[in-house]
Amino acid sequence: MNILGYAQKLGKALMLPIATLPVAALLLRLGQPDLLDIAFMASAGNAIFSQLPLLFGLGIAIGLSKDGNGAAGLAGAVAYFVLTATAATIDASVNMSFFGGIIAGIIAGHSYNAFHMTRLPEWLAFFAGKRLVPIMAGLFALVMGAVMGVVWPSIQGGLDALAHAVSTSGAVGQFVYGTLNRALIPVGLHHVLNSYFWFGMGSCQEIVISAASAAGQALPSLKQLCVDPALAKTLVAGQEYTFNFVNTVTPEITATVNSVTETIKSGDLHRFFGGDKSAGVFMNGFFPVMMFGLPGAALAMYLAAPAEKRSQVGGALFSVAFCSFLTGITEPLEFMFVFLAPALYAMHAVFTGLSLVVANMFGTLHGFGFSAGLIDFLLNWGLATKPLVLLVIGLGFGALYFFTFSFAIRAFNLKSPGREDDDEAATAAPAGEAVKGDLARQYLKALGGHDNLTSIDACITRLRLTLKDRTVANEDVLKKLGAKGVVKLGENNLQVILGPLAEIVAGEMKAIGANEDLSDVKLP
Repeated sequence: MNILGYAQKLGKALMLPIATLPVAALLLRLGQPDLLDIAFMASAGNAIFSQLPLLFGLGIAIGLSKDGNGAAGLAGAVAYFVLTATAATIDASVNMSFFGGIIAGIIAGHSYNAFHMTRLPEWLAFFAGKRLVPIMAGLFALVMGAVMGVVWPSIQGGLDALAHAVSTSGAVGQFVYGTLNRALIPVGLHHVLNSYFWFGMGSCQEIVISAASAAGQALPSLKQLCVDPALAKTLVAGQEYTFNFVNTVTPEITATVNSVTETIKSGDLHRFFGGDKSAGVFMNGFFPVMMFGLPGAALAMYLAAPAEKRSQVGGALFSVAFCSFLTGITEPLEFMFVFLAPALYAMHAVFTGLSLVVANMFGTLHGFGFSAGLIDFLLNWGLATKPLVLLVIGLGFGALYFFTFSFAIRAFNLKSPGREDDDEAATAAPAGEAVKGDLARQYLKALGGHDNLTSIDACITRLRLTLKDRTVANEDVLKKLGAKGVVKLGENNLQVILGPLAEIVAGEMKAIGANEDLSDVKLP
């Protein structure tokens, strides 16, 4: 498999463990003293965050396995425990964080694919097949753990240098990350990028405090902080310290240290929920884009559509814009124009980078457990720095998107929903109508049937396919069936953008028998 194809498969696998974050963030926040003040609820949410590397190992193993079998997940857990224990025994300073989970998941996923059908001699038959998978994964993880125990300190040094370079580059690093985050969405690789920034870049050590105050004002709800590990080593329980946090609304917090824990939190997202008052730099700028910018773009595209077609596109644009505003799920809206008008999408990517720069320029900090929509914005308000300022910035970006999209569409006669070529608009079947027929069989036939497909996967909005011969796939027919676009990766990998129906269609395609005759299936 080529590198891009494998990377998109890994990106899809990452979505499974990342999907646990909303419930973790919800429990953690609701249990805090400034909300419901339910300690066991907060502990439950924190437990998920604390075991995130293990969840990466489980989820990636299942995602990379041929059939998503639970045996792959068990092998992922075994590989993670063996890998991390081996590496830490060789060098006690080794802490691979979520990278350990990714490595373990990759080992386990491929071990499952290689050994889940293996036969052994009769006297070893009990260990054959799927029961062999955790054993082999553990053995491979043992070897990898020994290697990591030697080489990981050097790798970690390089990653730390990269993190330092990005964090100290200020606006440049923020702009590049924000732009790449959106630019990689069409090929499905944004989760690979996000994983490092949200779960791996930077670290802090959790300490328990009491009698906290800032600028003479008591902070009774603040019971923990997450500080630089180097600083944590110098702290003594029972003594009072003044902690300095750059670029925050409370630059100084004076508190008595109750205890210094062994808990290390890595990444912008994990540190934000762990009490690091400087975290949120690589999340705050998404709120203006997802809550205001993209809905502004949707309004611009609606008004740019011919008057006779506005009723046709208005409902779809409103629903995906509201989805972006409320939940931060943007792909259904983004894929309505990324293939019609790539220039508009390039503007969107640049504006996202600009949003991160502006949000940090004004000293805002915010975070999310799932995505930067209204739900996360309100839920995490109590942890945020200058959330009202972030709202004002959002209104500004809503106006920026609306006016620039409106101007660009009209000035350069760009395509957008309702402005497609007449033949495209006439032949593209609405997804809802196609489902009433036999959509899965139609897509399967248009792709060349089971004989031409070696892998069928899906994420929220796209089919992720590996084909023996990609030239057999009929792109025109795929679009007539309702696909919003087709993305080619390498020689044999194809993504078909369907929207929210993708997982349903993929499941139905897998259920179609390999020997089923598709000759009677009608294609548009």
